[in-house]
Amino acid sequence: MSAINVFCLLAIAFTLAVVLEAMPQKDLSAKYENLDVDAILKNKRTLNSYIKCVLDQGPCTPEGRDLKENINKNLATKCAECTVRQKQIVRKATRFVMKNNPEDWQKIVKHYDPDNKYIAGFTEFVNRDD
Repeated sequence: MSAINVFCLLAIAFTLAVVLEAMPQKDLSAKYENLDVDAILKNKRTLNSYIKCVLDQGPCTPEGRDLKENINKNLATKCAECTVRQKQIVRKATRFVMKNNPEDWQKIVKHYDPDNKYIAGFTEFVNRDD
C-alpha cells in the first residue's frame, strides 16, 4: 500500500474524529447536521483535543465519545449511513487533517485500520465530491 493511500486513510479517520458528531449514526444525524467544522479546524487546541480523544490519549467530550464509537463502522462502510451534510463534513475534515496534520493522520489510520483493510475505499470516498 502506498504512503499516499495510508495518508488518506489517516486523514479520513482523523476527520471523523474532528467531526465527532458527523458520524453516520441515525440517532446522531440531526444532532450534528449543523456542526461548524470550520471552527474546529481553525482552532488548534480544539482539534488537538479531538485527536487525542480519538487516539485514546486524552479525555473525550460526549461528542468525541460518539465519534470514537462509530469510526470503525464509518471507515468500513465509507460513511454509508451518513447524511449528505455529514459526508461533506467528514470529507472536509479528513482532507484538512491529511494536508495539515499528516503525522496525526498516520497515527489515526494506524490506530483504527492497522491492517489497511479500509484505506483504499475510504480514500476514494473522501476524494469524491458527491
